[in-house]
Amino acid sequence: MEAKRPSSIDGLDLVWRALANPVRREILDVLKVRPLPTGELAERFPALSRFAVMQHLGVLEEGDLVVRQKLGRVTINHFNPVPIQRIADRWIDRMRKPWAESLVDLKKELESGEDEGEDSESVGLGKAG
Repeated sequence: MEAKRPSSIDGLDLVWRALANPVRREILDVLKVRPLPTGELAERFPALSRFAVMQHLGVLEEGDLVVRQKLGRVTINHFNPVPIQRIADRWIDRMRKPWAESLVDLKKELESGEDEGEDSESVGLGKAG
């Protein structure tokens, strides 16, 4: 019997789960530079057993962040940036626009307040001297 995968509205739960672990994020940083065979990747993490690295790769593969390519007896691991772009599209970009617009509005309001302040000073309504 196959275990059920968590479901979500945006389908990104497995990506978030994979990214939640700092070792998996470090594996992605290594694979971002170039694809590596599992053995060579495991050598870059001397504190972990090869089996532990393979387990992390499994979680990354479930999140579609790593694509494995079998070449004979060697498995090459490739970084897949698409799920991270989906997170950016779904969360970061949506959040950034309202904040950026609010900051632009605030800047305009503050600048218009400065202009009014300069006018009042020139008429003698500013600082008492």
